[in-house]
Amino acid sequence: MFPCQMSRSSKDLAAVPARLEAAYRRCGAEGKHVLLAVSGGADSTALLIATAQLSDRLALLAEVASLDHCLRPESAAEVQGVRALASALGLRFHTRKLELSAGPGVEERSREARYRALEEIRRSRGIDFVATAHTATDQAETLLMRLCRGSSLRGAAGILAVRGSVIRPLLEVTRPQIEEFLASSGARAAIDPMNGDRAYARVRVRRDVLPALEAALGPSAVKNLARFAKLASEDDAFLSRLAEEAFAKLSVEGGGLDASGVSHLELPVRRRVVARLIEGAGSAVDGRLIERALGAIDRRGGCTLARGLLLKAQGGVVRCVSVSAPTVASDAELTLLPDHPVEDSRSGLIFEVAASERSAPLAMGLLGAALPLTVRHRRAGDRVGSRKLQDLLVDLKVRSEDRDLVPLVCDANGRVLWVVGLWPRRSPPSPKLHLGATPAPGTRAHKWLSRYRLVAS
Repeated sequence: MFPCQMSRSSKDLAAVPARLEAAYRRCGAEGKHVLLAVSGGADSTALLIATAQLSDRLALLAEVASLDHCLRPESAAEVQGVRALASALGLRFHTRKLELSAGPGVEERSREARYRALEEIRRSRGIDFVATAHTATDQAETLLMRLCRGSSLRGAAGILAVRGSVIRPLLEVTRPQIEEFLASSGARAAIDPMNGDRAYARVRVRRDVLPALEAALGPSAVKNLARFAKLASEDDAFLSRLAEEAFAKLSVEGGGLDASGVSHLELPVRRRVVARLIEGAGSAVDGRLIERALGAIDRRGGCTLARGLLLKAQGGVVRCVSVSAPTVASDAELTLLPDHPVEDSRSGLIFEVAASERSAPLAMGLLGAALPLTVRHRRAGDRVGSRKLQDLLVDLKVRSEDRDLVPLVCDANGRVLWVVGLWPRRSPPSPKLHLGATPAPGTRAHKWLSRYRLVAS
């Protein structure tokens, strides 16, 4: 471990323990079991020492985890330095080797592996929280990077003080205050050369942007940026609660949201409601996509999403639908033979023709029908009686993405006898033949039948 470059500018040597104690209480960590994530750098070393000083006062049980990312030759020695400090403070120690490799995306890969390993340790030990050493300076850096990348208020919230089982109790402490605390404690910390590598955007912000802001606007610039992120987090939490309530209120049967209700929401809530709808469908969300989606809703149109999805605002409902091609060819037909059940794989319905009523959950008149009967799906030019099939489906409010799911029972001449569950609504029983259609267990037909209330007539 190597000595830190220390500053003696802070007037309040108690800033770190005092603010750390208040943060632990706000996070609900008092009297709890906390796993400290310690790399050996200045910030996490200060977190470790100050937490040890406060543990009796807060009735807090602390353990320490230090992870070897295996990206630098000296990383193993740094882990051992953390082990020695934890032992000197009487704290239980844990470590893991992450075996990462340098290359593209190393920062994100490291972060994901780090949090995954910390969570595994937390769960295995039954620990309440993982505490990381993010500071007000980290918060200011994150805020500036996100704002410059076009982030919304949610992004401006920056690093959250509490997220699930992870707490960040040093978010109101600046890096100079950390250095002052370590100097007063006589502690030493490791220096990660990656923190000086200008190939990383965060390092450029830390070395160039923040000092320029402080030189131009005064030493409070970083604290004020961190405070803004905290306020933005509180505002975003409030708006998100309103959006949750609006989403529940506007949800419609079968999926989607009431389009008129969405359009009348206040814009900050509307953005969050639409974002939740899109994320729930499995598509990635960014600011530009949300603006396109809001425009589509205003004009009652549609816009493309990721993962083969389409947002549609039609028929009074906003919904996300798949635009992928059907898995069954449109001209596929199933021949119905007496007492020989067949399954339509697209709708999930099982069809059966029987000579008795015992095995027929639905019955329809087949007098005058040319046999054999077949099951297929709609084709261009299909008619039901004197009407176009398309007009019938529109009048019955069958969603456009569901229309190719509706099975048609036809006779040997291609005449549509039954639009299953939709037309005719009631049919006189045939004296000779009965036709049944039931959903195969576990198929989408269960949900589809419920959506259109397809019940036996």
